[in-house]
Amino acid sequence: MPHIAIIGGSGVGSLDIFEQKSEIEVQTPYGSPSDKIKILKFGSGEIAFLPRHGPNHAIPPHLVNYRANIYALKSIGVDTIISLSAVGSLKEEYAPKEIVLTDQFIDMTKSRKNTFYENGKVVHISAADPFCQQLRTIATAIPLIAHNKGTYVCIEGPRFSTRAESKLWRIMGADIIGMTLCPEAMLAREQELCYLNIAAVTDYDVWAERPVNQREVNETMTHNVEKLKDILKVLLPKIPTERTCECRNALKDASF
Repeated sequence: MPHIAIIGGSGVGSLDIFEQKSEIEVQTPYGSPSDKIKILKFGSGEIAFLPRHGPNHAIPPHLVNYRANIYALKSIGVDTIISLSAVGSLKEEYAPKEIVLTDQFIDMTKSRKNTFYENGKVVHISAADPFCQQLRTIATAIPLIAHNKGTYVCIEGPRFSTRAESKLWRIMGADIIGMTLCPEAMLAREQELCYLNIAAVTDYDVWAERPVNQREVNETMTHNVEKLKDILKVLLPKIPTERTCECRNALKDASF
């Protein structure tokens, strides 16, 4: 079974650059994941693919079953997740059609199940550096990635920000804005998985005095998807089978 999984975001509901070999339907203690897990041919091996928003992009960001998605991927042997996201920009220098390697996040979600540890055990997972440093080191060498750092503010959605909110996120120090990074990233950490987020900028958020609409986002995302596919072609062969990062020991000293 594959040890690498890609979670596809808006605009990336499939990966036609890889041949699909099979698909697996997984049930978890947390319910059903967003879709069946696709097993794709990659070189002489395999990778897994899961569309975050389900078939035909039918699941809104606040209703994605993040716990089931992460649990299902780990249950089939995945230890490394590449997360793809569509985001808005909160800074002039983070331009539409550019790719950002997220290094920090601010969680502004409100109603999501954000931990696997609710009954009988308390776990305080470290979030100081929320993304796998081994994967980040590999990805920073890819020229198609315009920004090797970016703070992602994750909002509840599915609505976009008000102008006042957008200006507040800028004051808080966020660079990009989206709706799906949290709690996904920290759920992966709780399962001791390596996790990397690659964010594709679709538009300037409404701080720029021009309201965003979904049609414009979709048009830019079409361009971004091709760039993300090119990045995956370079990144995936470089990911080692042996992990040397601290992700694999994330639960050590995390509980009472």
